Amino acid sequence: MNRPRLIPLLSAFAAALLISTAPARADEAQEISRIMKQGQQEKALERANSYLATHPKDAQVRFIKGLILTEQNKTGDAIKVFTSITDDYPELPEPYNNLAVLYASQGQYEKAKTALEMAINTHPSYATAHENLGDIYAKMASQAYDKALQLDKGNANAQSKLALIKDIFSKQGIRPTAKPAAMTSNAPAATAKPAPAPAPVLAPASAAVPAKTVAQAEPAKPLPATAAPIAAAKPVAEAVKPAAEKPAPDTKGNDNAAILATVEDWARAWSAKNVEAYLKFYAPDLVLAKGESRKNWEQTRRERISKPKSISVAIHSPEVKILDASNARITFKQHYRASSFNSETWKTLVMVKSNGKWLIHEERIGR
Repeated sequence: MNRPRLIPLLSAFAAALLISTAPARADEAQEISRIMKQGQQEKALERANSYLATHPKDAQVRFIKGLILTEQNKTGDAIKVFTSITDDYPELPEPYNNLAVLYASQGQYEKAKTALEMAINTHPSYATAHENLGDIYAKMASQAYDKALQLDKGNANAQSKLALIKDIFSKQGIRPTAKPAAMTSNAPAATAKPAPAPAPVLAPASAAVPAKTVAQAEPAKPLPATAAPIAAAKPVAEAVKPAAEKPAPDTKGNDNAAILATVEDWARAWSAKNVEAYLKFYAPDLVLAKGESRKNWEQTRRERISKPKSISVAIHSPEVKILDASNARITFKQHYRASSFNSETWKTLVMVKSNGKWLIHEERIGR
């Protein structure tokens, strides 16, 4: 296991992905990152703050600011920055991962676990978050074994299990620095220097969670400029009616068309910020993140859809696969734009047929 690593920005590979930024904005982010790499954190932070004063929603520069604050050991301020990014851009998994690393460095493993589960819910193929979550579970287990030994010093089983966990962490050489990896999902990234972190302690309650570089995470593919959307998002005034008010489509021998029409309506409801219609496209048994209730999920979606002044969601290159009479899967490129944020990623929806209508049973990032 390795020492936890934050996720940096703007590698050459990640910069080609997902967010469309004007050249001047990209150049500014690159320059701030360059200054940070030179070890001039105060100067880089000052320049980032100056830029954000006129571009407060720029996810790229905000991310770099979070890395700068981490390098300055201003953990509380870094947590605030990454949290604000997850509020404004909930589809980015990397800020959640960085929050988990920061929480783990403080021994707040429950918060770290929750953040990693959010990262995985956003990007199920995000290998770094999966491994980090496993390490969090290991550290929480070591805390439990340690507590068991405090209550019963003769507990041989707890002793052997605790010794095994300590041995694993010791042999893997946990290092006292957290090395940034790359942000690869819905925002550009920039290389950063290793961020200082508290020296690890092998006692179960205080060792920080290990992680690998984000290069293992599977990035979404960029949308070709020539791709044509299925249907342009309609303005708010033309929002689709709630799903409950629409007649069930005639899907006999035409399930592909019915699924495609459902997804088009789902995208239009999302674009129109018609939350009630949007939520009715999801099945009652929707697959959610571990421990998350349907009520909390709906509340989160309401907040995230209502917050931006405008939203546009377009569907490109859809591929429908009928699994059986009541189950199907549709994969497509999703182009999402909200205010100054713009992302393109592959998405897969697992669909179920209920009372003649196709509903979303599971939503995944990736193919």
